[in-house]
Order: sequence, then structure tokens, then C-alpha cells
Amino acid sequence: MRDCLTGESMSEKIKSLIDRLGTEHRLSKEEWVTVFSEWDDEDRAYAAEKARALSLAQFGNKIFIRGIVEFSNICKNDCLYCGIRRSNTNAERYRLTEEEILSCCEEGYEYGFRTFVLQSGEDYGAYPPERMAGIVRSIKQAHPDCAVTLSLGELEYDALKLLKEAGADRYLLRHETADREHYGKLHPAEMSFDHRMQCLRWLKELGYQTGAGIMVGSPYQTNECLAEDMVFLAEFDPQMIGIGPFLPHKDTPFKDMRKGSYELTLFLLSLCRIMLPRVLLPATTALGTIRPDGREQGVLAGANVIMPNLSPTAVRKKYMLYDGKICTEDRSAECRDCIKARMKRIGYEVAVTRGDYV
Repeated sequence: MRDCLTGESMSEKIKSLIDRLGTEHRLSKEEWVTVFSEWDDEDRAYAAEKARALSLAQFGNKIFIRGIVEFSNICKNDCLYCGIRRSNTNAERYRLTEEEILSCCEEGYEYGFRTFVLQSGEDYGAYPPERMAGIVRSIKQAHPDCAVTLSLGELEYDALKLLKEAGADRYLLRHETADREHYGKLHPAEMSFDHRMQCLRWLKELGYQTGAGIMVGSPYQTNECLAEDMVFLAEFDPQMIGIGPFLPHKDTPFKDMRKGSYELTLFLLSLCRIMLPRVLLPATTALGTIRPDGREQGVLAGANVIMPNLSPTAVRKKYMLYDGKICTEDRSAECRDCIKARMKRIGYEVAVTRGDYV
């Protein structure tokens, strides 16, 4: 079908928008709606080729690895999509001690990890900012050549400042959706869209390498929602973007909702790379869960980060944000060797480096 004014076919129009994204690094909301309403596999392949070339030009064939330590699955929040939500009485709760967290990092260092990601539910009663600051300082003292990334949920400005002063380098806080109405459909009433966005602004203000991101295909997400997300990401200009498909969990209100689209997730990864060429862009565990070669295809679509698990194997199955999560039984060394082999098969290699945003 051709546009009666320009004579372009829809595929030609989508490709021309992708080309313009590469030069201007933003599209209007209306143009994004067109992209998400009309794209096809040919357009996805076109975007992937451009994104892969940009990633190779920026980073070479190097893939940065981050070792995740999931140190608590206790959370005060009740997000409707999350397997560790407060109301899930079937979840077997746990907390790691400071010694266990430091041991995970020590083991990871020996395996070549130079970034540690401390991730948890919002468990501030047991891990107040002062305690977390002490853990961050201990990691930095033991491994001064390493970066520490935090993924602890929403905190107030003073707490974020304390953690930054303790040595934290990065902070991951997915915005989930830039559409206020959509946010309300994913979260309980006591959670605030405005506070989530304020936290992201504080992180940038404090000098963190800041990560935002979305779940692709989350319940009630529309093309307009995705367009809002892309406009927001272009304006916010994060150093990291976490994008993975929505995967349901059996003990949540969204247990019967459809999974997010694998193909759309790959397309969005490519579009983010084209829009923000220097961004740190993970091929997520969720992408590897929805398809066995999902992380490899994510890299081929423009991603340049993979985050294997350093948590003790005894607790990995307890940190189940969604059903079917992969790599819950592999030892940390096995995870790293597996990733290294997978990347080698597609022409990439794991870099032993902090992998900072440049």
C-alpha cells in the first residue's frame, strides 16, 4: 500500500523513519505510533543491521558482562506483574547477609566480572541506605577496579546521595512506562508515577550512570504507550536501557496474560541503539527465557551487555520475577563460560572490563 501524498510504500516509509532516527536521534510521538503500528519483519531486519553496525563501530565485538547478586526477594510493593510482590504468599522469602554478598562479588571477580549489580526487592527495613552504603564501600575497597550498580527500586534523594558518595557508580530503575494511565494499570494505587520519574531525575542529577527501561508487551500496553516510552527515552537520554519481554508469573493478577513479543523486543533494542548509539543495552535474561538463543539475537540486534547471575544457587529459584527464568541452577563459573561460548559462536567476545558508558 502506498501513501497517496508521497508515493512511498508503508515499508519504505518505516525505513525512511528508521534512517531519520539515525541522523536526528528522535521521532515525534505520531511517527513512533506509525512505526509500531506498521512495522514488519523486513523492517526489523533493516533496523537490526543498522543497529549492529552502530554497536560494532562504538564497542567493537566486545560484550560487557555484569554479575548480578539478587540479595533479597522481600518487597514492600505489590506490583501486579511481579512474582516477588508483597501479596505473593507462595514466594519463599530470603535475605543474604553482608558476608554472603561480598563472597558472591569475590567469586565473581575471580571469574572476570568487573561490574557487580546488587539487586533486590524494596526491602528497606532490613537494608536501609546506611547499611547498603557500607556494603558498597566494602565492595569498592576490596575491588577498586570494579563498578557497582544498584537496582534497589525507588529511594529518596538523600538516600541516593549517600549511596553515590559511598561509591556506587550506576543505578538501574526501569520506568516501566512513560504513560501515566498505563502505569496505574500495572501498579497499586499507593505507588506514584511522579515519584518514579522524580527518582530517575535525581539519579541523573547525582551523577549516576542511570538506567531506565520497559517491559515489552506488558498488560494494557498500546502502540501509543510505546511511542511515549521512546519520546521519553530520547529526552531523558539514559546511559543504560533495560528492555525485555513481559513474562507472566503464576502467582500474580497477570498470570493469564499473554507474553510479550520476542520480535518486538528485538525491534525495540535495535531502535534504541539507533536512537542512542552509545547507550549500554543489555540482552536480558527474560529475552533468553522466551527463546533459547534470545540473548544472542539481542546482541545481533544491537545489544552490548549481558548480566549473568552471581547469586548463590540455593536462592536463585526464589528470586522469580516471572515463570521459567533460566540459569537458576548453574554455578557462576558455568554461567560465565556459557555466555562466553554463546558469544563466540556469533563472532563476539566477553570483555574483562567495567564497561562504562563513554
